[in-house]
Amino acid sequence: MNLSEQVKHTAEELLPLYAQEERDLPERPLWQHPCIHSVAEARRILSDIFFPGRYHSEPTHYETFFIKQLEAFTAILLPEIKKALPFRWMGEADLKESRDESLTDLTQESERLIQQFISTLPSIRKLLIKDVEAAYNGDPAALSYAEVKLAYPGLLAIMIHRVAHEFYQLNIPLIPRMMSEAIHSKTGIDIHPGAQIGEGFFIDHGTGVVIGETTRIGKNVKLYQGVTLGAKSFPLDEQGRPIKHIQRHPTVEDDVIIYANSTILGGDTIIGAGTVVAGNVFLMQSAPANSLVVLLAGEVQIRSRNTISGHGFGI
Repeated sequence: MNLSEQVKHTAEELLPLYAQEERDLPERPLWQHPCIHSVAEARRILSDIFFPGRYHSEPTHYETFFIKQLEAFTAILLPEIKKALPFRWMGEADLKESRDESLTDLTQESERLIQQFISTLPSIRKLLIKDVEAAYNGDPAALSYAEVKLAYPGLLAIMIHRVAHEFYQLNIPLIPRMMSEAIHSKTGIDIHPGAQIGEGFFIDHGTGVVIGETTRIGKNVKLYQGVTLGAKSFPLDEQGRPIKHIQRHPTVEDDVIIYANSTILGGDTIIGAGTVVAGNVFLMQSAPANSLVVLLAGEVQIRSRNTISGHGFGI
């Protein structure tokens, strides 16, 4: 068999291996899913809208700049949303009746969704202003807002999370995870688009932070590197598959600080407002408001912050 024959033979062997994808989406060409590069370009444009000058020179005429950037964003992302929408019913392998047969006009639905998303940009920008302030006020090493905006990986991660979360809320498949995982690879910060995060959020240093899908985080929360807000366990359905869309991850209330390399697990775990969790804590139980959670002699202890002073935990 010569090289040309080997190429043809290998191609013939590959074809049956993609039959599953053809069965799932029989009316669509194989591999018609959102383009990673287009989604990345749309993400870059949004970054420049939220923080002008991040990628290009800061504009002199803002209204023209915003119109131009928004037009470019919609032109790039609209066809990617259209390609993503049929994947709403993917993953329901043996529940074909769950497929949304009413979604017949993908173009119209895509335009409706991107218009709805664009309407959220001012509210995202307001949240990001609070996030920049939280980073500046929460880190003595930050010398200006510009330094936070241009150099802090935590801000980049939360900026793209706030975008991805809006797409997630609109039930747009694939694109939210494509955005969040791209930033995960850049920053080492893994935030699922489903996580609900309040204003004034700050991740210091950031590498190794993991925030799960059903995590709920209040206002003015600060995390350090290596923190995990994860699932303790998850129930399975009768086919042995994880049951989705149930509360699996912790709730972190307002004004909480969680120090480096602490792990907090479980959908029924609530970290009360004003609590400080020291470093290297492994926690699967709730802590009341204004607690200090520490690891002493290998044992986690939860104490009231009102009776403790001088421990150097940012109290």
